[in-house]
Amino acid sequence: MLQTLQEFRFPQDLIDILVVSFIIYRVLIIIKGTRALRMAVGIAMLLVVLVASKELGLYTLDWIVTSFWSQIVLALIILFAPEIRRALAQFGRNPFTRMMSVAAESKSIDEVVRAATAMSSQRVGGIIVIERETDLADIVEVGTQLDAVVSRNTLLAIFNTQSPIHDGAVIIHQGRILAAGCFLPIALHVQDPSLGTRHRAAVGLTEETDAVAVVVSEETGRVGLAVGGQLTMGLEGPQLRNELAARFAGADQGAAPWLPWLRAGRARPEGK
Repeated sequence: MLQTLQEFRFPQDLIDILVVSFIIYRVLIIIKGTRALRMAVGIAMLLVVLVASKELGLYTLDWIVTSFWSQIVLALIILFAPEIRRALAQFGRNPFTRMMSVAAESKSIDEVVRAATAMSSQRVGGIIVIERETDLADIVEVGTQLDAVVSRNTLLAIFNTQSPIHDGAVIIHQGRILAAGCFLPIALHVQDPSLGTRHRAAVGLTEETDAVAVVVSEETGRVGLAVGGQLTMGLEGPQLRNELAARFAGADQGAAPWLPWLRAGRARPEGK
């Protein structure tokens, strides 16, 4: 009886299962909507092929997959380097810092809307990218790094036709302009073939990442929002603000319950 009680490990097993489940959940959240998710699916398929080749006696296929599998740890580190950096940063982030970043993000949304509305009225083209979970470090590195506070005037200055960095996109993360003049991947297949390079770039980036891209047409002044490879055009200021607020609502819940009130109180008219 005493030996049976000693072998009873329900508390430890329960904690073990909960911790592992939480880690798996966080990993899935981090790679959701990114290229890393597709890579993870490919690795899972290789694992299935490995098991099947052993069970069916396919020795050549088993040798090939096993040889590749011996290098899988190094491959994972290389392929998932951005996700690993982001995961470590998130684990080290305290609740107060997260609340501050969410508040900065909310203010940046208002400034982006005001800038997009002004650019639309002045027929100034531009792409404003708001980073979410997917790390855009590779895109930031090829642009002009700024590290500036997001404001309507700063964005208008960047996209001024006399500015040397007005042609590229602006990358925003947690209320800061990380870089400007950034080049984005171009979507080859779009719903509207008449879309120009700027709109195709916005679609292309959001196809490969979970970022949100606000695009203003230089020819028509129309404002669009690209999310998940889908582009919605003809948005007015209030519509754009609502769409952006809805996209970042998931980050607001749990992190700062007072954020909707804060955003509503900060909303300002679109004029100068």
